[in-house]
Amino acid sequence: MITIIAGTNRKDSYTKRVAQEYKRFLTEEKTESRIFSLDEFETHVRNDAFVQMENQMLKPAERFIIILPEYNGSYPGVLKMMIDNTDVANVWWHKKVLLTGVSSGRAGNLRGMEHLTGSLLHLKMLVHHNRLPLSLISSLMNADFIFTDEVAIKSIKFQIEEFLRF
Repeated sequence: MITIIAGTNRKDSYTKRVAQEYKRFLTEEKTESRIFSLDEFETHVRNDAFVQMENQMLKPAERFIIILPEYNGSYPGVLKMMIDNTDVANVWWHKKVLLTGVSSGRAGNLRGMEHLTGSLLHLKMLVHHNRLPLSLISSLMNADFIFTDEVAIKSIKFQIEEFLRF
């Protein structure tokens, strides 16, 4: 099972829409996945609801795909807070993770992916080498938030294929 984390709590974000597209591409590959979107859960407090979510969505995951938007040249604090509130050893240690950066600008959150990579390595995660920056995200999707840019589609599918073999 792959858990796709939409790494922002903003409603109706491109991040969540990209996560939905990753799920669609994984389904095409006959790979079971689910989306864990930070806009659907309270992740800044470790309470009973958080532990229940952790037990259902994070601990059972064999692998993760994290879609992270660019926030002030890095990744969202809400994502860091969620990670910090987890049972680190049982959620993250020795699991594989794939990163995709999303931005409305031209760098695709390269810096944020680099920052998060350092944190994930500290958590003993195995970070896949193909960290994909998706720049100018609104130009890559149509009005229904489906990828239409052929280069982006090819890059995502290649990234997913590599990750499934990783």
